[in-house]
Amino acid sequence: MNRFKTSKFKNTTPKISKRDGWVSGVRAGSNGFQGNLIKASCDFVAFNTDQGGGGMVGLTTLEAGADGKWPVNHLACHGDQVTDLDFSPFDNNLLATCSADESVKLWRLRGVEEEQTGEPEVTVSPGDGRLETVLFHPAAQGLLAVSSSTAVQIWDVTRNMALAVLEQHPDQLQSFAWKQDGSLMATSCKDKKLRIFDPRAQLTAIQSVSGLANNRDSRVLWVRDDWFVSTGFNQVRQQEVRLWDSRKLNSSLASASLSTSTGILMPLFDQDSGLLVAAGKGEPVINCFEVSSVEPFLPQVSQCVTEAPSRGVALVPKLALDVTSCEVMRVLQLNDNFIVPVNYHVPRKAGQDFHADLYPDTAGQTAAMSAEEWWAGENKEVEKVSLNPAKRSQTSTKPLQTSRQPAPPLTNQKSKEKSMSSSELSSGSSSVAPSRSPSSTSGLSSGCLPSPASTASSKQIQGMLGPSSKFRHIQGNVQHRDTHITNLRGLNLTTPGECDGFCSSSQHVAVPLNISGGQIAVFELSQPGKLPDTSLPTIQNSVSVADFCWDPFNPHRLTVAGEDAKIRTWLVPEGGLTDTLTEPEQLLQGHTEKIYSIKYHPHASGLLVSSSYDLTVRLWDVQTGNEIKKLLGHEDQIFGMAWSPDGTQLATVCKDGKVRIYDPRKSDKPIQEGEGPEGHRGARIVWVLEGKYLLVSGFDSRSERQLYLICASDVSAGPVGSVSADVSPSTLIPFYDPDTSVAFLSGKGDTRVYIYEIVSEEPYFLECSSFQSSEPHKGFSFLPKTLCDVRDVEIARALRLSKTTIEPVAFRVPRVRKEFFQDDVYPETAVWWESSLSASSWLSGGNAKHRKISMQPKDMTPVSEAPKEAPVRKYLPSSHYLEEKSDEQKKDELLSAMVAKLGNLDDEPLPQESFEGVDEDEWDD
Repeated sequence: MNRFKTSKFKNTTPKISKRDGWVSGVRAGSNGFQGNLIKASCDFVAFNTDQGGGGMVGLTTLEAGADGKWPVNHLACHGDQVTDLDFSPFDNNLLATCSADESVKLWRLRGVEEEQTGEPEVTVSPGDGRLETVLFHPAAQGLLAVSSSTAVQIWDVTRNMALAVLEQHPDQLQSFAWKQDGSLMATSCKDKKLRIFDPRAQLTAIQSVSGLANNRDSRVLWVRDDWFVSTGFNQVRQQEVRLWDSRKLNSSLASASLSTSTGILMPLFDQDSGLLVAAGKGEPVINCFEVSSVEPFLPQVSQCVTEAPSRGVALVPKLALDVTSCEVMRVLQLNDNFIVPVNYHVPRKAGQDFHADLYPDTAGQTAAMSAEEWWAGENKEVEKVSLNPAKRSQTSTKPLQTSRQPAPPLTNQKSKEKSMSSSELSSGSSSVAPSRSPSSTSGLSSGCLPSPASTASSKQIQGMLGPSSKFRHIQGNVQHRDTHITNLRGLNLTTPGECDGFCSSSQHVAVPLNISGGQIAVFELSQPGKLPDTSLPTIQNSVSVADFCWDPFNPHRLTVAGEDAKIRTWLVPEGGLTDTLTEPEQLLQGHTEKIYSIKYHPHASGLLVSSSYDLTVRLWDVQTGNEIKKLLGHEDQIFGMAWSPDGTQLATVCKDGKVRIYDPRKSDKPIQEGEGPEGHRGARIVWVLEGKYLLVSGFDSRSERQLYLICASDVSAGPVGSVSADVSPSTLIPFYDPDTSVAFLSGKGDTRVYIYEIVSEEPYFLECSSFQSSEPHKGFSFLPKTLCDVRDVEIARALRLSKTTIEPVAFRVPRVRKEFFQDDVYPETAVWWESSLSASSWLSGGNAKHRKISMQPKDMTPVSEAPKEAPVRKYLPSSHYLEEKSDEQKKDELLSAMVAKLGNLDDEPLPQESFEGVDEDEWDD
């Protein structure tokens, strides 16, 4: 009779939350990882993101804040892509992450009102190549398993030691899963085999079976007792779910075939209800089955179709469900831009009594044993707790270590006290710090003629909130696809941190390739479109590229610094490369170690400066190939350097936290030295405000990206102002437009370009609207100002490099009267592409300035000379005029109007007078 017994969960209904219940500000990471990309504890939700080049983890809270929104923040975890993550089942705040950088890190998360930790509690280095998945032990404290491409390692993180390294799989290891009590482990492999391991008995598989019909991606997940499920594809490439008994793997107990698709099914299982969720990666469909102990073993319960395809799915812990509404399961779907809760309810009368038959006692959050006890052979189950709200109020089922109670470190070593200042999870933001300037406030755009009243009101608001930039509403837009260079292949996306990633002149774009010999591809800006699939002619630099730049006075000369401590100059023919270049125009030798970066002088032709691992800065005459000067005084890695606008001084920023200014013609030692960024991860420097200040981008001691403004005449006094950006592993690369005093900053692997107007008095940084791209860019290179479209009020144009394209991005200032030349944002610009003197003249003490030209088209009138627009009359309703008159006046006007209308009718015939009559003899008596 059991097979005819009705399940209490057969009518479980999925319900997708409304949009106001979705977590926004999410930018999901790549689909190409083996994990589910999202995990949840009772307090937090962590998800894979492409922010910071993939080396970050997105964080939000499980429940909405007091304002009904979910705060989103990002934690910088690894130097390479985060491949998987998992929360400890015994600590809501303990998150494990693994990465392509071959490390596993454990992070102690804090509450919303506190700062996140900037350093991991434990770092594990299995030393087995790229790591794919990480999973905590379900019963033992401080025990986790991590997989690489072919093997699984089991680590005791409390002692930071490996307990077991399981047998290498002959092909790609696709997934693994713990049994509920942690005694066994199941794996799936590309060789189509399923394997069962007992790690404490032997390192080889105790059972195996060819259980997969296809070698495409697969997953395993332990369900009830000795049963586990596998998801993969059958012989006709349909998605398939199979149920197995680990005690007899000769054949599966049951199977269910779904649609023909390329997306692997991600399985989730609820132990208490027996509900199994299978969601396909890249698909909007979420299927739900019930794992039954009698036939049919895998009946389908429901199918849910979401608005967007799934990047990942996660199961919310049972202790966090709303039992008063008969919610038996909650799935979090991660898509490209949102986290969407899908609630599974059993149709019962909610809000009444506790439905004990739906909620058996569930596993609590107290570990059953330690890692040492488990390794010694013990098997214990986690103590179960009741979900009845009445009982839980008496006996708390909260974990021993909550977000309000600091937990001790996992290891015996003292944890570092560094933390990130961006820990406050700003609502609706994605790795974006809250605005620190009043520039985010709305106001009247330049070019409008406001009324005196509105002007006074605007001035009052500005007086209360502080100054704002006239560029605050700047808009960055990717140009039409016809202007893109597409089908890029084989790019080198791992250039050194001191290199900008790629560079452009007014005619060419140079991009390094991931090919031996340091090859560089050169593309023509005048020839956009799809590149051919065949190989292209390149510059063969013979060694890996460290840095490269175009000669500002010769758009065809590309200068390349190699890792062999040599600098080579190459001449690109007019119209682009037609043949591969193998012989450089000039070879500069003198450095004894690898070169960091190179920069051309802004005025003197052929004058180049370079910095190197040998801790020297050298000046070169490119024309003669001679070394002119060697500057000393650096004690550590030189992160960046920049010439002053007049070319008389050179500024550097160093890993030792110092900013130095040199006058190369007077001394080989710095003439000024002061404190710079505290962090040692990277920095950049540029001169701003006509050379009176230095803008330095770097990191603080908490790894948060910062911008510093330093007075160039008194470097030793330190920064006069600073502003925080966000937390990311990449250094912000600045571009400064001297005409508008606007700085554009973005890092390699970022999706955002920060924009600030720099001013010489507080608050120093006026924040403007930022530019956000849909995917991470590998570099930003700004083009000459003369390429901007002044008729569209375009103040800057850049090239954005992605994995496969080069896209122009135009930055425009919204204005109303575009028919006039906006001379307030287009002062005369320097002709920087013409040299003012030679290298020898500069060395002998000569100084010069660039001539300037106007960007005003001949057929446009400056907006400053435009006729003022006539004020627009505001028409008021008639009631406004009536209210100004007395009752007697209104009565007189009404009577006068009526009399006038009647008077006009005196001379008109009456209507009946126009009717025709009848003769008298036609009347009847």
